[in-house]
Amino acid sequence: MRTSQIRRPLAVTAIAAVTAGAGLALASPAQAQETSQVSVVHGIPGQDVDVYVDGDALLEGFAPGEIAGPLDLPAGAYDIVITAPGGDPDSEAILEVDGAEVPGGANLSLVAHLSEDGEPTLTPFANDVSEVAAGDARLTVRHTAAAPAVDVRAGGEPVFTDLTNPNEDGADLPAGTVDADVVLAGTEDVVLGPADLDLAEGTATIVYAIGSAEDDTLDLVVQTIDGLHSPPSGVPSGTGGQAATGVAAGWFAAAAAGLMLVIGGAFGLRHYRRTALR
Repeated sequence: MRTSQIRRPLAVTAIAAVTAGAGLALASPAQAQETSQVSVVHGIPGQDVDVYVDGDALLEGFAPGEIAGPLDLPAGAYDIVITAPGGDPDSEAILEVDGAEVPGGANLSLVAHLSEDGEPTLTPFANDVSEVAAGDARLTVRHTAAAPAVDVRAGGEPVFTDLTNPNEDGADLPAGTVDADVVLAGTEDVVLGPADLDLAEGTATIVYAIGSAEDDTLDLVVQTIDGLHSPPSGVPSGTGGQAATGVAAGWFAAAAAGLMLVIGGAFGLRHYRRTALR
């Protein structure tokens, strides 16, 4: 694995997802006092790591494929350093991000993974913890692997197409078991799967493609957020934490151009597409 140090600031303000071509909106003072729930996903193959936040060890011996959290973090700016186990955060960083600002009231996943070119990188995603309709579940697929564009299929039919690193695609669909696999975009060449995904009613299932195609280390990591039932069944909470109350981290643009598009296929999916900005 390449261990070159990457140091880059993340420009960060809170944004609100509004309509297509959404504009930026600063977080209110009330939001700034709230905490956010942050999950950390380790998607760099073959390398246990330690994670430091503001100089303190947050995670030690964090293994590839593991998910930590959700962690409650107060709104504010954080310096994040990732090292090999026992490494010096001041001089032996695998990844380093200065001033990563966490807004209030959000639900985020921070993913350490490989870029398409195979370099270690850190990408934050805003998790959609809005309610799902009765009988439905939410499925999100995130491409965080050193691999070219892919299509994600369910039952052999493409449902998310031409997905590139570090982007995501997703849909709400009827709860149940989905037989999914990942193929190179526009082909029948399977690179991951097939795998049965158990999509329980009122949950959000987030599937990460991690690893490297060239090094034959591609794998899937699955994160589940529950408690997204529509009233009167429940309210957004569960393993992913509080609902984001319409506010996403300033690390992201809400690519609402694809929001709620209707696509065909076996499920009659309510479809959305978002793109994470680094």
